[in-house]
Amino acid sequence: VQLQASGGGPVQAGGSLRLSCAASGSVFSTNDMGWYRQAQGHQREFVATITSGGRPNYADSVKGRFTISRDNAKNTVYLQMNSLKPDDTAVYYCNGLINRNLLWGQGTQVTVSS
Repeated sequence: VQLQASGGGPVQAGGSLRLSCAASGSVFSTNDMGWYRQAQGHQREFVATITSGGRPNYADSVKGRFTISRDNAKNTVYLQMNSLKPDDTAVYYCNGLINRNLLWGQGTQVTVSS
Protein backbone atom coordinates (compact mmCIF):
# COMPACT_ATOMS: atom_id res chain seq x y z
CA VAL A 1 0.00 0.00 0.00
CA GLN A 2 1.25 3.47 -0.90
CA LEU A 3 0.11 7.03 -0.33
CA GLN A 4 0.36 9.35 -3.31
CA ALA A 5 0.09 13.09 -2.72
CA SER A 6 -0.66 15.62 -5.42
CA GLY A 7 -1.94 19.14 -5.96
CA GLY A 8 0.97 21.29 -4.89
CA GLY A 9 2.49 24.07 -6.92
CA PRO A 10 3.19 27.79 -7.00
CA VAL A 11 0.50 30.23 -5.90
CA GLN A 12 0.34 33.89 -4.98
CA ALA A 13 -0.43 35.03 -1.47
CA GLY A 14 -4.15 35.02 -0.84
CA GLY A 15 -4.69 32.22 -3.30
CA SER A 16 -5.90 28.67 -2.84
CA LEU A 17 -4.72 25.15 -3.50
CA ARG A 18 -6.26 21.75 -2.92
CA LEU A 19 -4.01 18.85 -2.03
CA SER A 20 -5.05 15.23 -2.45
CA CYS A 21 -3.57 12.05 -1.04
CA ALA A 22 -4.80 8.67 -2.16
CA ALA A 23 -4.00 5.25 -0.79
CA SER A 24 -3.42 2.63 -3.44
CA GLY A 25 -3.02 -1.10 -3.20
CA SER A 26 -4.82 -3.57 -0.96
CA VAL A 27 -6.46 -1.29 1.57
CA PHE A 28 -8.46 -3.16 4.20
CA SER A 29 -8.77 -0.46 6.83
CA THR A 30 -8.04 3.23 7.20
CA ASN A 31 -8.09 5.21 10.39
CA ASP A 32 -6.73 8.68 11.04
CA MET A 33 -5.22 10.48 8.07
CA GLY A 34 -3.44 13.78 8.08
CA TRP A 35 -1.14 16.37 6.65
CA TYR A 36 2.21 17.65 7.85
CA ARG A 37 4.60 20.12 6.30
CA GLN A 38 8.28 20.86 6.35
CA ALA A 39 9.68 24.22 5.37
CA GLN A 40 13.29 24.45 4.30
CA GLY A 41 15.53 24.51 7.35
CA HIS A 42 12.72 23.58 9.71
CA GLN A 43 11.39 20.42 11.28
CA ARG A 44 8.30 18.72 9.98
CA GLU A 45 5.20 20.12 11.68
CA PHE A 46 1.62 19.07 12.12
CA VAL A 47 -0.99 20.72 9.90
CA ALA A 48 -4.24 18.78 10.24
CA THR A 49 -5.66 15.34 10.88
CA ILE A 50 -9.04 13.76 10.38
CA THR A 51 -10.48 10.65 11.99
CA SER A 52 -12.19 7.90 10.05
CA GLY A 53 -15.45 9.39 11.27
CA GLY A 54 -14.61 12.79 9.82
CA ARG A 55 -13.60 14.71 12.93
CA PRO A 56 -10.87 17.22 12.06
CA ASN A 57 -8.08 18.73 14.11
CA TYR A 58 -5.95 21.68 13.00
CA ALA A 59 -2.77 23.44 13.91
CA ASP A 60 -3.47 26.93 15.20
CA SER A 61 -1.53 28.42 12.32
CA VAL A 62 -3.99 27.10 9.72
CA LYS A 63 -7.32 27.22 11.58
CA GLY A 64 -9.93 29.09 9.60
CA ARG A 65 -7.90 28.88 6.39
CA PHE A 66 -7.36 25.17 5.76
CA THR A 67 -9.99 22.44 5.63
CA ILE A 68 -9.22 18.75 5.79
CA SER A 69 -11.70 16.22 4.45
CA ARG A 70 -11.73 12.63 3.29
CA ASP A 71 -13.53 10.26 0.99
CA ASN A 72 -13.45 6.85 2.64
CA ALA A 73 -14.76 5.13 -0.48
CA LYS A 74 -11.74 6.42 -2.39
CA ASN A 75 -9.27 6.08 0.52
CA THR A 76 -8.36 9.70 -0.11
CA VAL A 77 -7.73 12.67 2.14
CA TYR A 78 -7.85 16.27 0.95
CA LEU A 79 -6.50 19.57 2.22
CA GLN A 80 -8.21 22.69 0.94
CA MET A 81 -5.90 25.62 1.57
CA ASN A 82 -7.30 29.14 1.30
CA SER A 83 -5.84 32.56 2.06
CA LEU A 84 -2.37 31.18 1.59
CA LYS A 85 0.58 33.07 3.04
CA PRO A 86 4.28 32.97 2.20
CA ASP A 87 4.80 31.23 5.57
CA ASP A 88 2.78 28.30 4.24
CA THR A 89 5.56 27.53 1.78
CA ALA A 90 6.74 24.00 2.48
CA VAL A 91 6.72 20.43 1.30
CA TYR A 92 3.42 18.94 2.38
CA TYR A 93 3.29 15.30 3.41
CA CYS A 94 0.24 13.19 3.97
CA ASN A 95 0.12 10.26 6.30
CA GLY A 96 -2.40 7.70 7.33
CA LEU A 97 -2.97 4.69 9.49
CA ILE A 98 -3.60 2.14 6.74
CA ASN A 99 -4.05 -1.54 7.51
CA ARG A 100 -2.77 -0.67 11.00
CA ASN A 101 0.49 0.68 9.57
CA LEU A 102 1.47 4.35 9.63
CA LEU A 103 2.33 5.32 6.07
CA TRP A 104 3.70 8.55 4.61
CA GLY A 105 3.27 9.96 1.14
CA GLN A 106 6.14 11.33 -0.90
CA GLY A 107 5.42 15.03 -0.35
CA THR A 108 4.23 17.79 -2.63
CA GLN A 109 5.78 21.26 -2.79
CA VAL A 110 3.66 24.31 -2.09
CA THR A 111 5.28 27.67 -2.83
CA VAL A 112 3.45 30.87 -1.91
CA SER A 113 4.83 34.08 -3.32
CA SER A 114 4.13 37.53 -1.90
